Amino acid sequence: SLRISYLLAARAAGPAMVSDVAVQSILNNTADAVEEMIEGLVLLNPSLKRLGGHNVVVRASLDRSKVALVSGGGSGHEPSHAGWVGEGMLSAAVCGAVFASPSTAAVLAAILHVTGPAGCLVVVKNYTGDRLNFGLACEHAKALGLSVELVVVGDDCALPHRGLGIAGRRGLAGALLVHKVAGAAAAAGGSLEKVAAEARSTAASLGTVGVALKTCHPFGTLVEERIAAGSMEVGLGIHGEPGASLARLAPADAIVDEMLRMIVSTEEGCSYLALPRGERVALLVNNLGAATPIEMCVVARRAITALRSVHGVCVSRVYSGAFMTSLDMSGVSLSLLRLDDERIARLDAPAAPLAWPASATPAADAAPLPPPELPSGAQTRHVPPADATTPPILSSEQQAATLRAVRAAAEAVCALEPLLTEWDQKVGDGDCGATLQAGGGGGLAGAGT
Repeated sequence: SLRISYLLAARAAGPAMVSDVAVQSILNNTADAVEEMIEGLVLLNPSLKRLGGHNVVVRASLDRSKVALVSGGGSGHEPSHAGWVGEGMLSAAVCGAVFASPSTAAVLAAILHVTGPAGCLVVVKNYTGDRLNFGLACEHAKALGLSVELVVVGDDCALPHRGLGIAGRRGLAGALLVHKVAGAAAAAGGSLEKVAAEARSTAASLGTVGVALKTCHPFGTLVEERIAAGSMEVGLGIHGEPGASLARLAPADAIVDEMLRMIVSTEEGCSYLALPRGERVALLVNNLGAATPIEMCVVARRAITALRSVHGVCVSRVYSGAFMTSLDMSGVSLSLLRLDDERIARLDAPAAPLAWPASATPAADAAPLPPPELPSGAQTRHVPPADATTPPILSSEQQAATLRAVRAAAEAVCALEPLLTEWDQKVGDGDCGATLQAGGGGGLAGAGT
């Protein structure tokens, strides 16, 4: 198992590396970043508006005869939460400062703006500030005569049970799927009771685990690298909180296998999401900020394959992308949601937010198509051997000398790969060393080394 004691591993890894260089960013002023981000988002999307005096994004057009859906939290997780405002998902998103809960006043303003006779469902992730401020706003709204329900999402599967219900289980990227299901239920005309019930049921059917190679770097802070080179944190939160365990960096398949094992674990104290064989699930592969598209596809490939072949479940829907980030964190999270026919219909229902994926049904396999037949010689990678009847051009001594020269040249090229790569990174695209190393390796293979 990749899991080890976090404290022991952290002690072995030594203290975090903190430089005297501040995080660089393309901003005007860190204090204005959230407000200016919202202004840019609204300019990019005519279907959105900002609520005056508050960092609240709302739909430009509201149907108050249907249940409203409000969510939010600290910024730095974009496109969550403002990116999910639109028909079929959120009615409003309340944006706090980076990694800070929005004020009760801002949440209340959002509720008052979007809520009509059908009522309002407020969905928050399980963090103290969000539960406090959103909860107080809900109570204020109820005192004003509005029908409001609050649903708290805690989908983290990395931490053990604490004996206090949902307390201690953090809200992660799986909350997005709660937004989608509840938003579709509201758009279909469901009552507040019905929409809230579906949201709670979805939240109870979720499990998420994240892993990162580098933590996030909030704007204006000193650069800190808590995770040492060659290590990774498993089960960390979306605000840079330390993970549940520290482990050596492993191949992608091993990392994904461990994340899935944690999500579907049946171990005492760590069992959150039981998945019998044959169960239908939705898989959310979430980019925590700085994972490359190549890494995302490699992770999705293994997750889909392992869920099918190892865990025996049916991956009915899959979503891959940056859904709930943590600024520039280099890592991914996996979320699993148990499905039934009604929940699949909610996930498939139309949703206006541009960040929501257009298609989510995975392919049955990744089998390639048969390639076309290429003309003779087009795919030659090795010089064909000479005809046995053809006399050699070189003498035995010359052949041996040539072989020694080829071997020496190939070994020298392979040894120089780091230097060649460094030089090419300064003047070119950085592939010279790897390309010549591949050629040198071929030379060594041909020379019998």
